[in-house]
Amino acid sequence: MAFPILSAKEAAAQIPHNANLGLSGFTASGSPKVITEAIAEKAVKEHEAGRPYKVNIFTGASTNNHADGALARANAIGRRTPYQNTPDLRKRINSHDAHYFDLHLSELAQKFRYGTYGDLDFAIIEVAKVFDNGEVVLGTGVGNVPTYARYAKKIFLELNNTLPEGLYGLHDIYMPLDPPNRREIPIYKPSDRIGTPTVKIDPAKIAGIVHSDAYDGIKGFTELDDVTLQIGANVCNFLLSEVKAGRIPSSFLPIQSGVGNVANAVLFGLGNAKELPPFEMYTEVVQDAVIELMKMGRCRFGSTCSLTLSDKTEAEVLSNIDFFRDKIVLRPAEISNSPEIIRRLGVIAMNTALEADIFGNINSTHVVGTKMMNGIGGSGDFTRNGYLSIFSCPSVTKGGLIGNIVPMVSHVDHSEHSVDILITDQGVADLRGKDPVQRAETIIDNCAHPMYRELLRDYLRMGKGGQTPHSLHASLAFHSAFLETGDMRNTDWAKFA
Repeated sequence: MAFPILSAKEAAAQIPHNANLGLSGFTASGSPKVITEAIAEKAVKEHEAGRPYKVNIFTGASTNNHADGALARANAIGRRTPYQNTPDLRKRINSHDAHYFDLHLSELAQKFRYGTYGDLDFAIIEVAKVFDNGEVVLGTGVGNVPTYARYAKKIFLELNNTLPEGLYGLHDIYMPLDPPNRREIPIYKPSDRIGTPTVKIDPAKIAGIVHSDAYDGIKGFTELDDVTLQIGANVCNFLLSEVKAGRIPSSFLPIQSGVGNVANAVLFGLGNAKELPPFEMYTEVVQDAVIELMKMGRCRFGSTCSLTLSDKTEAEVLSNIDFFRDKIVLRPAEISNSPEIIRRLGVIAMNTALEADIFGNINSTHVVGTKMMNGIGGSGDFTRNGYLSIFSCPSVTKGGLIGNIVPMVSHVDHSEHSVDILITDQGVADLRGKDPVQRAETIIDNCAHPMYRELLRDYLRMGKGGQTPHSLHASLAFHSAFLETGDMRNTDWAKFA
């Protein structure tokens, strides 16, 4: 069947104000790149003419500057979920120009199938290949494409000419039945395949194909510094001690790692920790560091939702796809982040915190409790279901002006009930089996920076009884001191005596 070939502008012209759009991809990988730019241009013209124009965006995770970035700059986003990391969109969210609801990544596909968010008017899907029967080979990210492809009324395909047809076979597309008819998802090791290499789309719903020559445009992370390297070393030393103690099997367990410089440092440490055996990953994102581990033989296999690689590393992988074909599988987000599978496999979950409090609660999303940074992403999927749940962060930022271990977090994403281990550049706090006061003492002694330890001990002593001795009138004093003076170290407990 021949599908219409459209320009991006022609596709955008069909999308009305307040339409619900499902976008392909997971991070910038596999996200649309040209139609969304055209929608943004349309929005600008509509606004100049005095007409309202916004669309509601549903994705797999974050996208890219061509999608979230362009649409946010055009003030063209009405609602947005489930995760984002674009500065322009962040500004819109924090100024309430865009309504963002932060959601665990594993949940969106099922909620959409049940109609929680209304009908899906359009899907925009980046593909590497289109077959005459409507089947498509996806790009480097899957996200929620299987659900969007099935439920969208109309579908535009962005055929990216930079993607090789050799991507065929890298994907494992599987959609579970919904409750009450769901059976187990039969994945028993990270390399298991249970689905198909293509997404099947009803040809009658394909409204057109738009050609693209754009790359994902992912930048490499900054060079690791002494702080992040120390965090990575502390994580590896802890995991090695767990193996020696018999709490992790000698054959090891699958690893999940978040994104960013701290996560990269942890992966770098795993690459150098020769005492640890080669391992597999069951994760949501494979980034540059994992590719290096595969080349070294340290990572045997990576099950993921996306290849979130810098352009340089992506080009290397795609040009050597036969080497990586038996080492990588790309899955939909509801499978890569499935609580069922994470629990079954015994995944070691390693994620990054913005701040942690002395009782073990984690803030992953809100700066000073109010300003959204990115979102919870998949950290909750893995944290709440992993065999071991590890959070890491630097003990201080901004040269010590901000202490990342605080009396009480200013926003809670992961409660004390979900956090097993906290690790900073200062050390490791094992919170398992400890009551709140014991957790606080362990975190202060092992994770807080020395310049903040006495302040935190003073706070703990101020507690007025109860199992968790908070001083509610003083619990956010660190944050107040920062807002008032620019330095958390200026906290004065005498104000609360």
